Order: sequence, then structure tokens, then C-alpha cells
Amino acid sequence: MIFNRGRKDNGAQARSQATHALPSNVLNGDARTLDEPHPPLTAAQAIRQVSPDSFTFTTTADLEPISGLVGQERALRAIQFGADIKSHDFNLFVVGPRAAGKRTAVTAYLEKKAIQADTPPDWIYVNNFDNPNRPCALKLPTGRARAFERAMVEAIDELRVTLPTLFEGDDYQARRRQIEEEFRSGQEDAFEALNKKAAAQNIGILRTPTGFAMAPMHEGKVVKPEIFAGLPEATRAQVEDKIAALQSELETILQGMPKSDKERRTRLTKLNEETAAIAISEALSSVRDGFGDVEAIGTHLSAVAKDLTQNIALFVGDEEENREVVSQPANTARNPKYRRYMVNVMVANGADNAVGAPIVSEVNPTYANLIGRIEHLAQMGTLVTDFLLVKPGALHEANGGFLLLDARKLLLSPFAWEALKRTLRGREIRIEQPAETQGFAQTQTLDPQPIPLNVKVVLFGDPQLYFMLSAQDPDFQGLFKVQADFDGSITRSADNNQAYARLIAGIVERHELRDVDAGGVARLIDESARLARDAERLSVEIGRIADILREADYWAGDAGRDVIGADDIERAVLEHTQRADRVRDRSHETIERGIVMVDVDGEKVGQINGLSVLQLGDFAFGKPTRISARVRMGPGRVTDIEREVDLGGPLHSKGVMILWGFLAGRFAQDVPLALSASLVFEQSYGGVDGDSASSTELYALLSALAEVPIRQGLAVTGSVNQWGEVQAIGGVNEKIEGFFDICEARGLTGEQGVLIPQANVQHLMLRKRVREAIEAGRFAIHAVETIDQGIEILTGKVAGEREPDGAYPADTINGRVEAKLRAFAHRAATFARPGANEGANAGAGAAATDDPAIPSATPAERLA
Repeated sequence: MIFNRGRKDNGAQARSQATHALPSNVLNGDARTLDEPHPPLTAAQAIRQVSPDSFTFTTTADLEPISGLVGQERALRAIQFGADIKSHDFNLFVVGPRAAGKRTAVTAYLEKKAIQADTPPDWIYVNNFDNPNRPCALKLPTGRARAFERAMVEAIDELRVTLPTLFEGDDYQARRRQIEEEFRSGQEDAFEALNKKAAAQNIGILRTPTGFAMAPMHEGKVVKPEIFAGLPEATRAQVEDKIAALQSELETILQGMPKSDKERRTRLTKLNEETAAIAISEALSSVRDGFGDVEAIGTHLSAVAKDLTQNIALFVGDEEENREVVSQPANTARNPKYRRYMVNVMVANGADNAVGAPIVSEVNPTYANLIGRIEHLAQMGTLVTDFLLVKPGALHEANGGFLLLDARKLLLSPFAWEALKRTLRGREIRIEQPAETQGFAQTQTLDPQPIPLNVKVVLFGDPQLYFMLSAQDPDFQGLFKVQADFDGSITRSADNNQAYARLIAGIVERHELRDVDAGGVARLIDESARLARDAERLSVEIGRIADILREADYWAGDAGRDVIGADDIERAVLEHTQRADRVRDRSHETIERGIVMVDVDGEKVGQINGLSVLQLGDFAFGKPTRISARVRMGPGRVTDIEREVDLGGPLHSKGVMILWGFLAGRFAQDVPLALSASLVFEQSYGGVDGDSASSTELYALLSALAEVPIRQGLAVTGSVNQWGEVQAIGGVNEKIEGFFDICEARGLTGEQGVLIPQANVQHLMLRKRVREAIEAGRFAIHAVETIDQGIEILTGKVAGEREPDGAYPADTINGRVEAKLRAFAHRAATFARPGANEGANAGAGAAATDDPAIPSATPAERLA
């Protein structure tokens, strides 16, 4: 700071003169006692209760139950808009606190809308006879998929019986024998003619294991080789010529046999097809009649008929198997050869007379559960698959309706988030293995035809997750354009109290609990306000409210009551707290036993009780902590010991800097702040964060500077700004109750209480014991707006206001603080004069002032 001579105003001069006119022992005198103490809050201000008489019902049985969107008009409008708009990229992200009943409320609304919507069509996969690795996706009218599946099984069952019978019939066998006889007789006639011709030339045609052989004959017997070799050469040559000619004719006959056999098979195949065509047409006719209005089914049945005609051997190859009775259907597990004709139903809407658009809530949104999967079977040491092993996912089931997903679970599932975005962008469900999307090959894979997608996706998550996705994922805002923001609480009013009673009736009905009387409803509304941490609002954490009701139902039953009353609600709350308060009890025990030092009576300078909140899961409790301050002359610095040892968080450090700004702004307008102070949370061994103790630390610092003791029976919470205004903080109920428990354990004296910011009065919803102690005058809560109000309550002394001459009265807190700071500045300037002790000068720090009573610093010392 830079101070220049000759530039102070008259007010500063007056303040300087007034200050130095004080006796040197001004701080040794008593400060002026406060004439009119600040009144504490009344019990009615400490807790706002609902009177059971304000209700017109006796029990919740008299109310019409509701569930969900109580006081959530903003979220309701967003849900209505997101559900009604047809654009595929206007999906919803429902934001709200945990257990706020978001899913229940959204589902309740969507059910009303879905029942009025058209029921979407069915989808099936069938075999692609031209390309088995790419199954065909067929769309069927609503409710027809299962019927088509049964019809195909019945058709195959019929063919398994009729085809073997048909091929065993006399007509087929006669026609078959005719063809066989025709080709067999032709071959035999050719061999017979060749045999006769060879016999006329004394040549025999012999059958051997390796084929046909020819040899000369004499008197019906084959001529032995040695005899044939003894014949004249001319005779042998003549015989060999005859054999060669006959062999040529034999070869011609033999060469014609495969062609003849092929022609025979062709005619037999044609016979088989002609014979089977009638049975196949008859078996499929009922399917065609039932689904003739579906063009895709007709095309598929034509392909089925063609394949059946070409694969009749599947039905006539095993005589015993194909004589099974019709009561044993074509089980694809027992008869894999029939799988190609079966139907894989992916989506069957309209089942059980269900109408409207589907609402699917997938609790485990893995990649396979979301997109679908292709299963494999192990055969002969390898994995194989077919179209019947294509399994649907949640998107298939929700197609044409709504899909509800938990955003956090979705993001934690590998590949699922990217797959969902890819599907929504492409507007089609393409089933791929995750490894395929990464470019890795599979043992055997399928590429099913994609199914068109028309779905509205609703994600549920907390605000932090929504903002993270908005900032980090460029695709998110393009696909989820509707934010439905659920408030964690609603305004407390007579109308909302009535609506809340109906909400309680809805919980009772849903969980089949005992009815709740008016007193129980009133007590539960009070507890709801406490959960909201605001006397003016009601919590809509439906899950927690339902838990309280279910516990109260148990205690009502344990007491033999038919109706849940206020006592049952109270016990449910207390029992829930007692199950979670072991750590709180141990913490308070250390204070009661004197292990952790906290005073609740007497007075001390520079020492005060601060209040903090510890959060353990869903249980929070207040804990008092001693805060102390020490001051001395120094270079103008407040040492936050918590920060110095890395136990203080940034918000706590901010609060300390703010209180330093308050001191400088109020007391160091014309003199340097030649102060060195240290602040610490005594016996604090964990981290400290938040600025709710900044006013507490300032009170301790003012007490140390003014040398005025603070009442130890009072604890303080509240943050402060640089103007000395006390600001609202969180956890006010837990903080008050935490100090009350300590005071009650040591004995309430009537002098104990808590200082809170005036802005926090509207948040007070204290426990019954605290309210009773306030009514009895044994405990007090003081609401303050400024530091001056607070220091007066804590010390019983007047804070003091600046007089017309610009100075604080010497016998006030502010006057004593200002005198101490000016004394520090004077001493610091003395040490800074040329020739003064260098070590002392270095230790105290250079300070400069233009006060004539304080020597000026050298030019080089004017920066502090």
C-alpha cells in the first residue's frame, strides 16, 4: 500500500487526532455494556408445523391418490413437449436429484399418452434362402408375428406326415418303377444284343471285379491262353480284330450309361417335385390364406415352397423320424434340418390384449441388452449361428414407443453409449457384435437386415452428468434436445400440502400400506420440509418419503394400530437416525469426555465455538469445533493454519481472505494494517472447506483485538462479506442440533444458543427436543444480519458506530479494535524509522502512515 503525505481529508485527520487523544491504557478499560439485548427467535420461528386441523380428511383413504408430478410444472411441460414432438432427435434427458420419483412420474405420464397411440407393428427374421448370412427382416401387422410363427410350424409338421405318405403311395411307386424299368430295360437290351453278336463270333463278354473282359470261346467255353497262343497267327489276328470291334461297341454302351442315368435321375426329380408340389402347396395354402394381405409374407412363402421342393429328402430320408405324430411339433432343437423354415419373432406387440405404444425400462443397458445380440452354438469344435439365434434388444421392444434408460449405467456399459447414438442417428437397429464394430473378425457371423427405428429415448440422470455430456460429447445436444428438469423440492403452501397428502395416499396405495391419519400426514409434511432443508419448501424425494411410510407402517403394526399416526412417523424417523448415528455419538462422546475441548459456558478472549456438518452417506450431523485467534504486530497478514498445512479447501481460504478484506476496509483506511494474526480450527485432523465459518473466525479475531471475551455458551455459523454482512449457509438445522446435543448432555443452563444468519431463519426445521428447549427458555437461537449484531450478542458489549468526527467510541468493540490496530501501526512505524533495529524492522515489516504522530517511512519503505 502507498501512503502520501498531505493528502488526507478532514475526517481522517479528526479520526487520527481522536485516536491519539485516547489514554494509553484504553484497552485496559471495560467496553460499554449493551443496554438492550437482541431477542432470540421464538419456537414458532424455529420450526414451521402443519396443523392436522388444516386438513379436511380423516385418513388418506378419503383422498384420491396421485403419483409423480406434484408441483413440477416446468418438468411436466418439457415431458409433454418431448413426448409429443415427432422429430427423431428430440429425445429427453430427465434431470433431477436422486430418489425424486423422476422415473415414476415420467412413466405415469407416458402411460397415459401411450395408451392413446397406435400399437406398432411386429417384426420377424426369416431365413434368406439366397444368402443365409443375411437374414431378412419382415414387418407384420400388429399381433400377427406369433400367429405366423405357429402357422409355419404347423405347415412343416403337416409336410413331415404327408410327404412320406405320399412318396410311399402306390401311384408314386408305380410311376417311379415305370421310369426305373424304362431305363433299366434299355441298358439290358443293349447288353443282350452285344452278347448275342459276340456269341455268334465265338467271343464271350465276361464280368470281372474290375469291369468287362472279352475272350475267345470254343464250344461254349473260354479258350485257355496257352491254347490260344498255339493257334496260327492269322487266326489269332482275326479273333483279336473281332474283340477290338466288340470292345468299341461295349465302350459306346458304357459311355451312354451315365447320361442315361442322369436322365433317369432328372425324370425322377421331376416326378418327385410334381408329386411334392401338391402337398407343399396344400400345406402352405393355409398360411397364404391367413397372411395373403402381407406382401412380404407371400414373397417369403414362395421362397419356402421352392426350397422345400428342392429339399424333399429332408422329409423322406429317415422313415422312422418322418412318421412322428403331428402332436410332436417341429422342434428346431431336435430337428435342426427344419430350422431354415422357422420364424424368429423379434417383436410381438399386442400380446395379452395390450394396446398402445410400448414403454420399455431397461435396468441393465448393456450393449447386447440394448441393441440385441447374435448367439452361437458349438458344433464340431467351432461356433456356428443362424437367423434363429438373433436375439432382440430393448430398442426392438420399444420400437414405436418409449425407451427409459439410466444415463449413468448406460455410460458405464462398454460400447453401449456409442451404439445408442449410432442407432438414433441412423434411425435403424443394426445388430452387430461389439467386436465387429471394432473391426475384429468372428468365427461365423451374420449380417441381419436392419430394422427401421422409431423410438423416443428418455435418459435419467443428475444435473452434473447432464452438464458433463453437454460439454464433452458433441453428439449429445444433437440427439437429446429436451431437458426435463425436476426440482428437488416444491413451494410449501396450503394447496401443495393438500396435493402432498394425495401423493402420500398414492404411495400408500402403491405399496399396500396402512392408511395415514391427518396427524401422520402433517408430521410427514414437516419431515419433508426438513428433508428439503427449507421451512418454505417440501422435498419431492419420493423414494425417501416412501421409505419413511413403510417404516412407519411397520411400527404401526408393531404397536397394533390399524392406521399410521404421527407417533409412528416420528418413531420411523428416529429409528432411521439411530441406525446411522454411531459416528455422531462417538464424535459427541469425545467432546462430553473432554477429549475434544469445547466449552459451553464461561467467557474467553479470542476463542469461539464454530459449527460444521459431516456427511456420511445420506446421514448428516453437526459438530461443534473450537476456533481460536491470536493477534500481534506484524506485516499485515492473517495466517490460516488450515490452509498452511493443506487441510483447508479453497472456499475456506476464500472466507479468510474476505474477513481480512473486512478488517482492512473498516479499520485501515488511513493507516496500514500492521497486524499479524493466526486462525485455527482446534483439534481438527481432517480437511476443512466451505466459508460458513468465516463470520465465526472474524468474531474470534475481533475479540482478540478488542480483548473482550466471548460467551462460550454460544456457537456461531454464517459466512461474511467484505461489508460485514452475514450471509446464509447450508446445513443450519444439523449445526444447531449438533451444538444443542452437546449442551443438553452437559446440562442446559438457559445461557446457551446458536447464532445463525438472518437469511437462514426460513430454513429452520428443528427436532422436537430443540423446539421444546426453546419454548422453555433453556436454549436460544439468534438471527443476525451483520457482524456488529453478532459481536454484541457474543460479548454483551456495544459494537459501536462511527461518530460525526469519523471515530468509533473508545468504549465500544469497534473503538477498541481500531485503537489496537493504530497502536500496532504506530509501533511498526517506530521500528521502520532509520536507525531502528534492523532485525525488529524485518520482523515487524515496514509500515508507513501520514499521521503526524507516526513518523513517516522512507520512500523505499512505502510499499507494504
